[in-house]
Amino acid sequence: MTENNSDKFETFHQTLVNNKLDLVRGETSILQINVGYLCNLACKHCHLEAGPARKEIMSRQTAEQVVDFASRHSFKIIDITGGAPEMNPNLAFLIEKLAPLAPKMMLRSNLVAMHADQQAHLVEILKKNRVEIVASFPALNEAQMEMQRGSGVFQESVEVLQMLNEQGFGIPGTGLELSLVVNPGGAFMPTDQAQQEKRFREVLQKKWNIEFSHLYSFANVPLGRFKKWLDASGNYVDYMTKLAQAFNPCALEGVMCRNLISVSWDGFLYDCDFNQALSLPLAGNKQHISRMDALPEPGQPIAVSDHCFSCTAGSGFT
Repeated sequence: MTENNSDKFETFHQTLVNNKLDLVRGETSILQINVGYLCNLACKHCHLEAGPARKEIMSRQTAEQVVDFASRHSFKIIDITGGAPEMNPNLAFLIEKLAPLAPKMMLRSNLVAMHADQQAHLVEILKKNRVEIVASFPALNEAQMEMQRGSGVFQESVEVLQMLNEQGFGIPGTGLELSLVVNPGGAFMPTDQAQQEKRFREVLQKKWNIEFSHLYSFANVPLGRFKKWLDASGNYVDYMTKLAQAFNPCALEGVMCRNLISVSWDGFLYDCDFNQALSLPLAGNKQHISRMDALPEPGQPIAVSDHCFSCTAGSGFT
């Protein structure tokens, strides 16, 4: 086994072999930038174990190297993530410099990091540059969300969504997209995405007059704090078995690592943010963005491990 020895599920690599499948790169069209593991929350499902005590944060020098790299290549999407990206003092610089370089830019947010008054300037920058906000809002139940993310998080998240709506995000016709990401509260599979979206629209509109553009429902990735909880609670094997049994060969074609290059806070390159969490470098070689002259070639193998079942279960992960 790649991570835990078990006779209940086969490794992801063996699953590919058994299905006569390969996971290789297509054309790289997405640049994902992790600006650091510093976060105002310490969510129980976080694959990076981000939190207030983390010191890993992208420097201005590395941010400039990322901008230089992006300016020399053609990306369709630039995706900024963390941690809480809002806590990186170089975020505004990255947005202003990178937004003109791609048709679409996304910022992944836990919402609560935008709650402070000093983030008003950041929201204006996001609005000016037409950045899509991809916001984690894991549950409509206050107790369930705060069990994952901490006390007081639910109400603050609702207030930020209302503020973003006031600024035009998530409102039809404005061109300012606000998408929600939901995930289960424990060791089970997510419910149907279309059903989730319908329910979230109805409840958020009725209770808080909140609108959003899209909703994505994903499985929790068995890494970081979530994997530690799975191990400690004795749920790891059962959860991995569920993911493995839900393996969908059709989802393999659309997994994000086929078209994405992930840059860590210190400038090193990975196939995805999850491989970054496991220190599985791009093409098996640790490469820094400042020394990367060309994009990865189509057909290049992608580093895999058992966490990859999360992205190929059901409808997949993006």
